[in-house]
Amino acid sequence: MIRATQVRAQHRWTQAPADTVVLDFDDRHRRRMAMTGTRGLTFLLDLENAVVLRGGDALVLEDSRLIEVVAAPEPLAEIRGSDPQHLVRLAWHLGNRHLPTQVTAKGLRIRRDHVIEAMVKGLGARVIEIEAPFDPEGGAYAGGGHGNVPQGGAHDHAAHDHLPHDHGDHHHHDEHCDHDHHHRHSHAHDHK
Repeated sequence: MIRATQVRAQHRWTQAPADTVVLDFDDRHRRRMAMTGTRGLTFLLDLENAVVLRGGDALVLEDSRLIEVVAAPEPLAEIRGSDPQHLVRLAWHLGNRHLPTQVTAKGLRIRRDHVIEAMVKGLGARVIEIEAPFDPEGGAYAGGGHGNVPQGGAHDHAAHDHLPHDHGDHHHHDEHCDHDHHHRHSHAHDHK
């Protein structure tokens, strides 16, 4: 099976693609995976490291042909604020929960999550259910536009120092209490 061993970023390629793959966000964060294009071309994605593929990127086959990456529509929640300051505040709350978030001209997009949607509504946001490609920000530890964003939004604490931060629960971090913050990892806390 022919292999795709390189990625060309959006707008950095011009030749006509040999085929196209339509992938949701999870399938756009891979290192090795058998794929079949929309026109039937079968190949093996075989990258040295897992990268986040963006819609518009191209996978480079061993014979130099290109496979265009198209981001598949997914069920998302678009979060809108009353003004730019309100939207920044909402973004802070999403980032504080380590949620993969896409920033658009109209608002913030996250994968559907009824708990988070209720939280932002409680903060005065308007939430609109949409179907659209999901292309979240790479984050501070992503290493550029095609970095290593962990699948599903979880992250590895070994990758960075984890300083105490507020999750809106008004408590202090301590090693004596452990509970989940709805973002796939836990912290030690001392509730006061």
